[in-house]
Amino acid sequence: MKMERTYPRAIVTKKQANRIHDGHPWVYEDEIVSQEGNITNGCLIDVFGSRDNYLGTGFYSEQSKIRIRLLSRNANDVFDHAFWARRVKYALQYRLDVMADDFRACRLIHGESDELPGLTVDRYEDLLVSEVASYGMEQVKGIIYQELINQLAKKGEVIHGIYERNEGELRKKEGLPQYKGWYGEKHPASPIVHIHENGIEYEVDVENGQKTGFFLDQKYNRLAVRHLAKDRTVLDCCTHTGSFAMNAVMGGAKHVTAMDISQEALDMAEKNAVLNHIEDKMDFLQGDVFEVLPELRTKHAFFDLIILDPPAFTKSRKTYGHARSGYTSINAMAMKLLPRGGYLATCSCSHFMPTEAFKDMLKDAAKEAGVQVRIVEERHASMDHPVLVSVPETDYLKYFLVQII
Repeated sequence: MKMERTYPRAIVTKKQANRIHDGHPWVYEDEIVSQEGNITNGCLIDVFGSRDNYLGTGFYSEQSKIRIRLLSRNANDVFDHAFWARRVKYALQYRLDVMADDFRACRLIHGESDELPGLTVDRYEDLLVSEVASYGMEQVKGIIYQELINQLAKKGEVIHGIYERNEGELRKKEGLPQYKGWYGEKHPASPIVHIHENGIEYEVDVENGQKTGFFLDQKYNRLAVRHLAKDRTVLDCCTHTGSFAMNAVMGGAKHVTAMDISQEALDMAEKNAVLNHIEDKMDFLQGDVFEVLPELRTKHAFFDLIILDPPAFTKSRKTYGHARSGYTSINAMAMKLLPRGGYLATCSCSHFMPTEAFKDMLKDAAKEAGVQVRIVEERHASMDHPVLVSVPETDYLKYFLVQII
């Protein structure tokens, strides 16, 4: 029997109701027909269709275009401490199932994919790093953090601190302050932690590193590069902390050049190389990928394997055309540096660049470079970053391994 509804209500359009029926958890501002009750920022609100049919309950955000983020479609759910504890339990159990020995450095909560919209939590050994991008989730994050610590402790996994990377632009759109820093009073003295991934040791700076400190989503894509690297000369563009480059070295590469626009990132990459005693197999090149690739061609520098893992060129549909042009340009430049039989591992981390559009871009890049390419492998984010089939926004990372023929 359905419980009596005590939350404020929002009535949505037929179009929005159909989206919810199809499994999408976002209700947009312009799809709300009417609202009733005492509605405050971050409150729980019921969503109904035009026939007064219950569609779900979610967090209300008075400033965001995504006005409601659904938490549940079960009319009998009670949003108490036990509810959040269950959500944490499900998220942790999934990672234990799919990540095996990689559980000590992985994503524990992946927003909508774990039915915890607007929340990201990554684990780096004894540290958790979080980002909250929803006004409602900001109100309950303390419960979730404590449940993560308690439930991990029961599995013998001790957490010594939580670092918040709440700097994103989404927080501004939600009316939340932007900041970074330790959560609570108990935490380690340093935000730097050592992790192991694919048999490689990394020093991760959770305070200053990209995203939450490291690109955990490429974990197994790096292994795909390692399998092809033996006896090859490799160029790793946008190397960040050197993760693809070092996997290539571990795969038996003849020599690896790690390139990045940030000297600070290159310093960390070189430090990681020294940490793993492989610095003699690598050199480090500072520069903008759009400038370095054509310069290398004029110098008649050629490689057997190139990795392109740039930051997202587009974070909105408005800039899609410019971003696609950028992707086409650097991929064509990379293809020109590869011989027949050479390999290119190329990525996009923007969900505004769908998989089919990325394939079309590769076709255009090959045409521009005057080569033919064949797809060797198509990959996505690692399993700790699960994709909801009803929410295309969760399928953000595209990785293609192609060969010049």
